[in-house]
Amino acid sequence: MFVDFDNVFTGLQALDPLAAKRFAEDPKHWADALSSGSSGEDTRRFLIRNCYLNPVVYSKYRTYWTRAGFRVIDCPSLTQRGKSSTDINLVLDAMDALSGNVGIEEFFIASADADFTSLIQRFRAADRMTTVIAAGAVAFAYREMADHVVESHDFVAILNGTTAEPIHAVASLKQQDAPVTAKAKTRFKAASPAIRDVLDLVRAAPGPVVGAMVAHRALTAEPSLKTDWAGFGKFGTWVSQIGQGVEYSPAQGGWVWDGKRFSSEDLPAPGDLEPGIEEQVTRVTDVPALSAAQFRQMFQAMAARLREHPVNRTELSRQVRDDCVNADQPVSRNAVSFVLQGIAYANFPLNDEATPEGLAAAWTANVEELCRVALLEFDAAEKLAVRRWASGGLLDH
Repeated sequence: MFVDFDNVFTGLQALDPLAAKRFAEDPKHWADALSSGSSGEDTRRFLIRNCYLNPVVYSKYRTYWTRAGFRVIDCPSLTQRGKSSTDINLVLDAMDALSGNVGIEEFFIASADADFTSLIQRFRAADRMTTVIAAGAVAFAYREMADHVVESHDFVAILNGTTAEPIHAVASLKQQDAPVTAKAKTRFKAASPAIRDVLDLVRAAPGPVVGAMVAHRALTAEPSLKTDWAGFGKFGTWVSQIGQGVEYSPAQGGWVWDGKRFSSEDLPAPGDLEPGIEEQVTRVTDVPALSAAQFRQMFQAMAARLREHPVNRTELSRQVRDDCVNADQPVSRNAVSFVLQGIAYANFPLNDEATPEGLAAAWTANVEELCRVALLEFDAAEKLAVRRWASGGLLDH
């Protein structure tokens, strides 16, 4: 594991200052979370734990990392602009490890810096697994070159201990579709209220049902599921284990249907988007494939919830997801988290003064930046179309 301390810490500060503090002062907690898996074959043993930091700025955190078993490498600034020497030191150490006698199977790079894309390419060429821990916007070439990416919101959740789901997901990176553990299966009871409600909903539906709506129904019937979905970690894994004709697909944010009446061929086209500029943006930038109406409802729900009382982003994403489902504009919680993350990147404060228009403007600015980084070139009309779609029409006036 090679940690670009400066990059991760500053990225986390923009997203969640408390998570940044925990990252810097308790590295053993999250490193252990990434090490341990749900079964013996998923457990990792980090042979190398290196942390690269600028001692002029962050020397006060050194003790926490050395105590957690990390080797701390000082990377002071070597230029007048203040850029540290982390990149070159990290790359040299990584290449030494790659060419060494020890058979290292997987490399973790904790940095959103796309300068490490070439390093990831070297790892892949040598048939090594690669995982990127991101705490900020990740360039698409960098993301696609890595085998796995621990997204910002998942890493924040691990740091804050707000949900067990990211740890489950990360622990099974080597086998994303790994079998559910026996312990989890023993907690899965076919007679639970949530399963009964899901069966009633799916069997009565005139077609496949949006996953967010099914998840909302399950959590309403059985709130305790929100901790770790009965030991299965994710909603998709939980609902897939129901059986009794219930089918699930993660496509387009997730769909659930009655397999006795429907199939995957009955799934609707992605979102409500007509083929065009919006579809191109979602395909290239990972922006959720939602309709303008869904974005609009999301911003209105966010503003309303923030006016009631400020909450952490994890809780806010759940509340907004539920509000959108109740307003017949269902969106997944992952989609809400992605939008909240984009708003945070735009440095927009999530407080009781936030308005739907302000939230829409911040998110739209983030989408435009993602398009720029992805080298998407649009004419004036296309730019306007993207703006109207991403903002839910809230910026038209």
